[in-house]
Amino acid sequence: MRIIRRRFGVGFVLGVGLSMVVAASIAGVRAAQDSTVRRAVNLPGRTVAAPFSDAILVGETLYLAGRLGMDPDTGGLPDTAAEEARNVLDSVQAVLAEAGMTMDDLVQVQVFCSDVSLFGDFNEVYTTYFSQDPPARAFVGSGSLLRGARFEVLGIAVRG
Repeated sequence: MRIIRRRFGVGFVLGVGLSMVVAASIAGVRAAQDSTVRRAVNLPGRTVAAPFSDAILVGETLYLAGRLGMDPDTGGLPDTAAEEARNVLDSVQAVLAEAGMTMDDLVQVQVFCSDVSLFGDFNEVYTTYFSQDPPARAFVGSGSLLRGARFEVLGIAVRG
């Protein structure tokens, strides 16, 4: 070490330190760029001409658009709140799968409900969709929803 200092001086030590800082900064910028790449995630065969995507993936985080629980065969409102809850959660699950995620990757969920007396009906179905601790959640009484739906669910998932 002494010979290096005599031969190259303090500038060498500082130069090596500076190059390490620059290299670390470049690596950090690349990682930040990778984590801000946005990609739309839409279900195959999507025919809805709505001005939004089913979800947006940014890095390892997926932002899910609000989903309704309409009957997938008829497009109409299911007969029961439990059927609608199952439909909406199946729809969330399908979008997650399209992004390579599962329900257990959800970290936050918001449920908008046209009638908060349906809280128990929704929860009976909701709890069956998680094998681990369920995500943080808000259950919000919203008044009427699009197409007469009882529930609209949106959420955020992080690849685990």
